[in-house]
Amino acid sequence: MNKEVLVKEIAEKAGQSQKDAKTFLDAAIDVITDALKKGDKVTLVGFGTFQVKERAAREGRNPRTGKPLKIPAKKAPVFAAGKGLKDAVAAPPPKKGKK
Repeated sequence: MNKEVLVKEIAEKAGQSQKDAKTFLDAAIDVITDALKKGDKVTLVGFGTFQVKERAAREGRNPRTGKPLKIPAKKAPVFAAGKGLKDAVAAPPPKKGKK
């Protein structure tokens, strides 16, 4: 699913226009991004948690030459799925056919 399809699905589910749904989605992404830039953690209970983790500097290898190289430390955004999301994904799909 890409952003365009996501916006369409949000608009249908919320009974809003696609323009409004796109505005809300963009605003939510901006708020989450700004919070992560500040070092805050964003928790959506039942869905998951967005946070920034520090990755330590390490030594790697150039796959082409095999020579060692230094990989610098960096910050990386991570998402940890919440129990509600994990349970929803793990649930078996509804059966199709006669009821």
